Amino acid sequence: MLAAFVPIWVLTAVGYVTGRTGVLGPAAVDVLGRFVFYVAMPAALLDTLTRQPVGGTAGRAVAAFAGATVLIGAAGFCAARWLFRRPLAEQTIAAMASGYVNAGNLGIPVAVQVLGDASFIAVVLLIQTAILTPLILGTLDFAQSEHPSGRRRRLLTVPLRSPVMLACLAGVLLGAAGVHLPGLVGDTVALLGRAAVPSALVALGLSLVPQGTAAGEARRPAEVVLSVLLKSCAQPVLCFLLARLVLGLTGPALLAAVLCAALPTAQNTFVFARAYGVDGTFARDVIVASTALSMVTLTLAATLLQ
Repeated sequence: MLAAFVPIWVLTAVGYVTGRTGVLGPAAVDVLGRFVFYVAMPAALLDTLTRQPVGGTAGRAVAAFAGATVLIGAAGFCAARWLFRRPLAEQTIAAMASGYVNAGNLGIPVAVQVLGDASFIAVVLLIQTAILTPLILGTLDFAQSEHPSGRRRRLLTVPLRSPVMLACLAGVLLGAAGVHLPGLVGDTVALLGRAAVPSALVALGLSLVPQGTAAGEARRPAEVVLSVLLKSCAQPVLCFLLARLVLGLTGPALLAAVLCAALPTAQNTFVFARAYGVDGTFARDVIVASTALSMVTLTLAATLLQ
């Protein structure tokens, strides 16, 4: 099982070293990230879901993952509200930092390498993009109501304009109906989709290169540590308890749910924080720390549950 993670961490390290040396230029992380999000990842998901439809055990596994996500996100929200006395917008970002997983840049590579396909992670992406993202953005919008209405509309329609969500939805529907892409089209989509995993991992490594603290923002080590512990430790443990003891899952379904819960904080946490004028340094620190810790927690979870 450890061998399955070696390419993941090596390619992430390649991206990090590439970012530190600057050989791809200052825009590399943005350009490669856009390629992954708009081109390679949708192709990979569409190819996977039409070839390997979501299985019947996915429902309980998704329920365990969703339950852990909601409970841990609520814990992060409550800690920011009552322990650290943060305003509503920062409470929302804290909840996202604690429970919203990186299902794209890291989740898909982990699913492909360890689980053998990305069908389960596609359902998670659908849940996050179609349900959690509008809820988060709606709360941020309510908290920061002075933002222009045009910007609010644009952010709140992100799920409807997401190629990842559209590819997931199309793949799930086509797979359930037993419809396969025509030969030439299917081969082209599959070829393009094979670029998703290495590109996503290199982009992830690029994004981990340290950045300076923005003006007016300060480090919040206690809050970062709490969010990282909730995300990287409490969420996978809680997911395991729900999946195994409550829903009776075993085998690949249990492994899929727990691995998904052990993924680090999504990079969208930083994007949403900056878009709404919330402290981006906190979000970035949680992302970097949880990603580094996930190298241990993901490998440990896979080893114990295999």
